[in-house]
Amino acid sequence: MSGFARHIIVLVLPVLLPAMAVAEDTRTQIFDPSFKTLKVQVEGDFFSPPVIMLGTDRRITISFDEMGDDRSYLRYTLTHCDERWQPSGLLDSEMLDGFNEAEVTDYGFSANTFRHYVNYHITIPGEGMRPLLSGNYLLRVYREDDMEVPVLQARFAISEERVGVSGSVSTITDRGANDMWQQLSFEVHTGEYEVRDAYGDVTVVVEQNGVEQPQSLALKPIRVSPGSLVYEHSPGLVFPAGNEYRRFETVRTDYAGMHVDSNAYEDDGYTAILQTDYERASRPYSYDRTQQGRFKIDEYNSTDPELGADYVLTRFTLDFPRVMNGDVYVDGEFTHHLADDSSRMTYNEATGLYELTMLLKQGSYNYRYVLKGEDAGLPTASPVEGDKYETQNQYTVKVFHRVPGSRYTRLIGSATL
Repeated sequence: MSGFARHIIVLVLPVLLPAMAVAEDTRTQIFDPSFKTLKVQVEGDFFSPPVIMLGTDRRITISFDEMGDDRSYLRYTLTHCDERWQPSGLLDSEMLDGFNEAEVTDYGFSANTFRHYVNYHITIPGEGMRPLLSGNYLLRVYREDDMEVPVLQARFAISEERVGVSGSVSTITDRGANDMWQQLSFEVHTGEYEVRDAYGDVTVVVEQNGVEQPQSLALKPIRVSPGSLVYEHSPGLVFPAGNEYRRFETVRTDYAGMHVDSNAYEDDGYTAILQTDYERASRPYSYDRTQQGRFKIDEYNSTDPELGADYVLTRFTLDFPRVMNGDVYVDGEFTHHLADDSSRMTYNEATGLYELTMLLKQGSYNYRYVLKGEDAGLPTASPVEGDKYETQNQYTVKVFHRVPGSRYTRLIGSATL
């Protein structure tokens, strides 16, 4: 490794205690490997979290590809979830105007690509399916001939925006100043909206760059006054600062783009070999304007990149000491932050590098490297990327309210800090 001696890394991560009941896995993910490039966003708004306001014209779009030449007959359903993304158990008639099953009718075939695929789009609210309630929603897609096994699922949320949220992010934290942490302070402006028990009925969830921060689920206001709930100076509001996401671009295949070492045509398509990455934890902070972990499909010569971008075998290499009690993963929106088999890197004894090849659609990508222990520890980017207090992070605050006697949890406000 450049600049320091190679040695063995022993990874020590916190172990999650088993829950009393097994929670349903509702994370955004693809189950059928023939499907790729699952993207959830607010229609026409690349940088916003997938949250829309109830009763407005704003819509959520879910797009994905299926590799091959033939269209599949697909259907989708919605499930209302609580603040922990567990099903609420509501009847379809309680949460939807329309039927809770619809056909995926918006699709198109790739054009002038070496690797063929079919691109699908789902829009919520859509014709015949309009959510009536605020809260978290899980969309599941099935093949028409097998409505028991989903091929993929995606999360989004609908807010009532009955309360306002204002706040700030500071590098002066309860764990140190201008070091490796960032701390949130915010106020929920309830106004005339009635909250009888702010400590028992209200749950606040914080996401950092689209990744839910588990410690935020236990947040309680430090001060409650008429029309206001104040959250500050809580351990659940202090987060590792992380580092700016790494970037690469494969918008062209005829020359090497950003952070691409070389392109080549092999077998039935293109391959992009990225430049070797190195550990950044011990290196000084360097600002880079990123997409907060997101990816964007693009192809320089196409009027419709969704159909004109090709799939490229993209090769990652990381120069990092071998981890003995855990694994290294490539992480970003395009991996859905899952740290699973599809994003796990392999240590090459001959080269001393971690390696992974993924089939990715042309575009601009943000990514980072995370480590995950063998004993169910949470993934962490700190050992590879470091924690730099200067990092530009995007924090999304969601305010949920469980009205006493109600059968579901409402999302009453959200904001991005």
